[in-house]
Amino acid sequence: MLDLLDGRPEDAAARLAALACPGTGRGQVTVQVMATPYLVEAAAASVHRPAAVAALAVFDRWAHSTASPSRRALSARCHALLAPRGSQAAEEGYRAALRWHPPGAGAFERARTEFLFGRELRRSRRPRDARRYLHDARETFTRLGVAAWAEQAAAELRAAGESVGGPDRSAAQLLTGQQLRVAQLVAEGATNREVADRMFLSTRTVDHHLRNIFHRLGIRSRTQLARVL
Repeated sequence: MLDLLDGRPEDAAARLAALACPGTGRGQVTVQVMATPYLVEAAAASVHRPAAVAALAVFDRWAHSTASPSRRALSARCHALLAPRGSQAAEEGYRAALRWHPPGAGAFERARTEFLFGRELRRSRRPRDARRYLHDARETFTRLGVAAWAEQAAAELRAAGESVGGPDRSAAQLLTGQQLRVAQLVAEGATNREVADRMFLSTRTVDHHLRNIFHRLGIRSRTQLARVL
């Protein structure tokens, strides 16, 4: 989960896929089954996708046999994550997951589903639709005291074009939502190519944003940017 939070899905997928082999039953199968929602999230677009699909088949049988609404919700979320980006299947999966999440229980996982659905909508160029789910996710994460996840939701809100509080209010007021997200990733040490990949932008767009960020903040280097933020 920390690998996912820190933007290292490949590392997360490698760790989780290595836990067990569902086909043979070797390894920590129970642990992997419980962690399947995170394995699917990490591996959906990586070389570990087959391991995630195999683990999800086991998870589905377990979730449906227990008749637990929470587990059915996680199953639907996993199928949404494995569906093509921007597809009707993905949207239906997320909406089914939100219907299954029981009210008043499992608030963290419901917020995670809202976050992932909001991110999916934002990446599918539907920022207005995304904001509702990202707002709800951020509010729940904040209430639960999981600040790192709340900041993830805030970052997605900024990428969706909404101005929300950043690490430095004066800097946040000078930048657009997308510029602030670019600035944060660069300040954390990401290259322009890495920023482009994580935000689904072209490197040329990132270069353009970075020039404008430097101009608006009155700085000349990435080191100065890190200090400002």
